[in-house]
Amino acid sequence: MTADWITALSDCQRDGRPSVLVTVTEALGSTPRAAGTKMLVTADALYGTIGGGALEFTSIETARALLDSDVVELRTQSYALGPALGQCCGGRVTLLFEPILPPRLRIALFGAGHVAKALVAILGTLPARVTWIDNRPDLFPDTLPANVTARAVVEPETALTPGHSHILIMTHDHALDYRLVKSALSLPDQPFVGVIGSDTKRARFASRLRADGLDPARLTCPIGVAGLTGKHPGEIAVAVAAQVLSLPAGPIGVTQAENVVDRGCMGCAAPCDGLSS
Repeated sequence: MTADWITALSDCQRDGRPSVLVTVTEALGSTPRAAGTKMLVTADALYGTIGGGALEFTSIETARALLDSDVVELRTQSYALGPALGQCCGGRVTLLFEPILPPRLRIALFGAGHVAKALVAILGTLPARVTWIDNRPDLFPDTLPANVTARAVVEPETALTPGHSHILIMTHDHALDYRLVKSALSLPDQPFVGVIGSDTKRARFASRLRADGLDPARLTCPIGVAGLTGKHPGEIAVAVAAQVLSLPAGPIGVTQAENVVDRGCMGCAAPCDGLSS
C-alpha cells in the first residue's frame, strides 16, 4: 500500500485499470480522519487510508462490490461509527464512492498516414484510449491528444496484445496489413478488426485467412459507415469514427461487417489487389 493515491490514480488511468476513489465528504464528532481525506481502491490493491478499522474495511468491500458490478454512478453512504461499525470514535462519517472505469473504447490504430492523422484528431475528442502504432516515427506529429499514445515499433504486429476493443489497420504496406489482420483475429478477446481498403482487398485477405485456418467473418474491410462515401482523408476518418461509435466494444458479427462502403484502397477511387506491398 502507498499513501500516494494521486499517483496510483494516474497509473490506473494510464494502464486502463478500474478503481474507486473513496472520499470522506463529512466527518461529524469523533472520527478517524477529516473531510476531504481520500483513498483509492482497486480489485487487488489499496492506496491511501481513511483511518483504518471497521470503517475502512467496510468501505473497501463496498468499493470492490461496485467494481465487480461495473457501476459507473457515484454513490454516497453515511456510517454511524459506534452503533453501526462498533468503533470507539462514536462520530458519523459520510463517504463518496466514485467509480473510475477505463473508457469503453480502447483502440489500437496502425498506420500514420493521412487518414490515420485525421482519425486521431477525432478520437482525441472522445472518451477513448488510443495506442497509435507505426514503424516510421518521423510521421507522428509533435503534439498528440492527451488520450493518444504514439509508439514507433519496428515490427508493428508485435504490438498487438489483448485488451483492445477495436483494432484499426491502415498502414502503407498491404503485406503488413495482412500480418496485422492475422494476428488480430487470433487474439482471444475477439476485438473489432477493421482494415481500410477495397472489396477486392477483403476478398483476397479472406481467401488467405481461410488457408491459414482463420475465419474471416470478423474482418471488416472496407471500414466506415454506409452513406458517407467521400474519399477525402477527413471524410473517411469521420466515417470510421462513426462506425467505431456505433458498434459494441467487442466482437462484431457478419451483419455488422456488411455496414460499410467501398472507397477503394486507402481511400482512392480504384480498388487494388490488396496484396502488393
